[in-house]
Amino acid sequence: MFSYDPTLLAAVETAPATIPGVLQTLETIESICIDGDGLKWFNGLYLQVTQAVAARVAAGGFADPAWMAQLDVRFAGFYFAALRSSLSGQPAPSCWQVMLSSRGQSAIARIQFALAGVNAHINRDLPDAIVATCQATGTTPDAGGTHYNDYTALNSTLDGLIESAKRVLHVRLLGEALPPVSHLEDTLAAWSVTASRKSAWTNAGHLWQFRLSPVLAAGFMDMLDGFTAVIGKTLLVPVPLADARPGS
Repeated sequence: MFSYDPTLLAAVETAPATIPGVLQTLETIESICIDGDGLKWFNGLYLQVTQAVAARVAAGGFADPAWMAQLDVRFAGFYFAALRSSLSGQPAPSCWQVMLSSRGQSAIARIQFALAGVNAHINRDLPDAIVATCQATGTTPDAGGTHYNDYTALNSTLDGLIESAKRVLHVRLLGEALPPVSHLEDTLAAWSVTASRKSAWTNAGHLWQFRLSPVLAAGFMDMLDGFTAVIGKTLLVPVPLADARPGS
């Protein structure tokens, strides 16, 4: 889709094993993508999120910073894997492909790309990342425990970053102004990162119950992917030049 896609593919060929490695990969993607690439706007927001997590881990802001660091790295790995699959022509999760196949559509706003990526990453990838982290650390995804409290402690920071993105990225892909009123305002108002993360933890609990049955686990992930893809398509509806809402 873009001439530099082989360079992007090279950037995600190796999965990082540490938060600094994740940051380096995100920064590399940021340096490669042009403004007319919708991937740039999700990746930039995700870079800010990861920087916030890294700062909190370094400052001892979690009860179990090592667990949160593992979750951060495993979580990022799903994004890099989806991007790697898409760029190499291999099947990627449908929710990611919805966004990645639209990367160059100039009628879509930057914030739409950013939130479509966040939607795919949280609603589809995060439950899988939580379960993988629990399996690696000998823990369980219990609600109300130390790890859940660390996990939810990030919500206010993430809410702030999302609200800032809604203001800064509220332009078309190439930077042109959006109409003062459009369906996008309703879409943005309805989307909540806190609600999505709460659902992700709940879904991790369901996936945990299926961990000994690969068939059930795969079916559950297929269901999550399909549901998340539908939300992604809603988030990526192009914004017309004039307001298209009934009665406007």
